[in-house]
Amino acid sequence: MTWTAAQTTAVIAILGTALTALLTYGLNRRAARRERRALAFGEALSAVEDYAEMPYRIRRRPGTQEGRHQLTEEVSRIYSRLAFHQAVLDIEAPAVAAAYRQLANEAKAEVGEQMKAAWQKPLRTTDAEMNLEHHYDRTRVDRARDQCVATMRAALGQAHFPSAAVQLVRGRGRR
Repeated sequence: MTWTAAQTTAVIAILGTALTALLTYGLNRRAARRERRALAFGEALSAVEDYAEMPYRIRRRPGTQEGRHQLTEEVSRIYSRLAFHQAVLDIEAPAVAAAYRQLANEAKAEVGEQMKAAWQKPLRTTDAEMNLEHHYDRTRVDRARDQCVATMRAALGQAHFPSAAVQLVRGRGRR
């Protein structure tokens, strides 16, 4: 039995199809992993942002024991979320975990002091008083978050610099 051109063509077609399927499978797995990591990174950043909002929540607290209890429980839940995300990142992306640890530590130092001061302020009892006269400084948190985001972007295979749209939004927010 001799090998025909039709048989050669069929083998090439089968190998091409198998190679295409294997390549597609690999690319889909890579995209799914990247998407899963991006979601995990976003959720980790969200926990830090929730923590950074606590001084405002404390300043606007109700004057009840239940209100104080709810706020302290929320802080505890946020600490738990920070630890959870740190553990996930330690397993999933060690370079990101180091940057996230730095971010969480900066947030705890900067925001922790702000929360302590907020608890010492008098209660706000009217709607008009709910407008706070100043914003809490987030210089340390923002700097650490920017570094953490750059590390996350690198881990996802993206450029280290924000897109033009992000730079435009940031520029508007600081005017």
